[in-house]
Amino acid sequence: MSEQQRPDFEADPGNVHPVARVVLGVAGVTLIGVGIVLLVLPGPGMLLLLAGMVLLARAIPAFSRFVEPVRLKAMQGAEASVASRWRIAGSVLAGLGLIGAGVVAFLVPSLPLAGWATGLSLVLSGLILFALLIWSHRRVHGGR
Repeated sequence: MSEQQRPDFEADPGNVHPVARVVLGVAGVTLIGVGIVLLVLPGPGMLLLLAGMVLLARAIPAFSRFVEPVRLKAMQGAEASVASRWRIAGSVLAGLGLIGAGVVAFLVPSLPLAGWATGLSLVLSGLILFALLIWSHRRVHGGR
C-alpha cells in the first residue's frame, strides 16, 4: 500500500520506534480490554474499543483492517445516543446519577465498597459520559 493510500491511524512500520510500538500495543490492548468490559457495563465501550484498535493498528499495521468495522459501529452508537431529546435527557440523568453516587460514596464511608477510590471512579465516569455526550451531539447535530 502506498503512503498516500495508508489510513491516518496506520503507522509506517519503519517510522515507529520499537519502544513506541510496545507502548502503543500495551495501551491499545488495555483500552480494548476496558472497552469489552464496558460493552456489558454502562459506559462508552465501542468508543474505547475504537481507540484501542487505532492504537493497536499504529503498533501492528496488520490490525488496521479491523479498525473500520469498529469505527462504523462506534459512530452508529454515538449517533443513536443523541438521536432524540429523551435519549439525551436519559444520558444526562445517568451522568448526574453517577456523579451523585460518587459524592455519596466519598462522603459516606460506612456504605459497602465506599471510599475515595469508588467515589472518584464514579465521578470520573459521569464526567466522561458528559464529555462523550457533548462530542456526540456536536458531531451529529453540528453547531446547532
